[in-house]
Amino acid sequence: MRIVIAGGHGQIALRLERLLAARGDEVAGIIRHAEQADDLREVGAEPILLDLESSSVEETAARLRGADAAVFAAGAGPGSGATRKDAVDRDAAVLFADAAVQAGVRRHVVVSSMGANPKHEGREVFDVYLRAKGEADAHVQSLDALDWTILRPGMLTNDAGTGLVRLEANTGRGPISRDDVATVLAELVDTPATAGLTLELISGSTPVVVAVKSVAGN
Repeated sequence: MRIVIAGGHGQIALRLERLLAARGDEVAGIIRHAEQADDLREVGAEPILLDLESSSVEETAARLRGADAAVFAAGAGPGSGATRKDAVDRDAAVLFADAAVQAGVRRHVVVSSMGANPKHEGREVFDVYLRAKGEADAHVQSLDALDWTILRPGMLTNDAGTGLVRLEANTGRGPISRDDVATVLAELVDTPATAGLTLELISGSTPVVVAVKSVAGN
């Protein structure tokens, strides 16, 4: 299985790339800076140099063509302003989804955020972020050509993963380690029966495989 990940040098993406490569998948990560390439190679991923803030749908689709699945894990990151929240968390996510449609890559998994809502009110940067994520999610949800799954993790931590989570349509707020987010993403990519679901994720007591099978109805 070939999987292309947007935001390939992000903390969750690097963890996910390592997991996917270890299980034998062919993994590629989209990065903005050439100096990030070695970090991807170290975890077993092929680096693809492409700036989603300035590339076209056609250019992005060319990098996606031939993939079995696409994962959007890019983000403007902490410390960025409202303009970059819109440019990355909304516009790049929309472009990546449209490129997946053009490339014929149906399986599409998005890392969103708990509280994402296109109608979220407020003028603070975090309000803009939640609105941008919500607008991007709404666009993905409108695309019939994609078998999409949207994952909305709670508060991210760098704690060691436990492999025990709570994965539901509505979990309520709570923490979740980046390790466990990556493990859930790897399972979701491989579970097309979760297509059409928007799921929240926090730490819990259910093993990841069981949690994913449960929401998939298996």
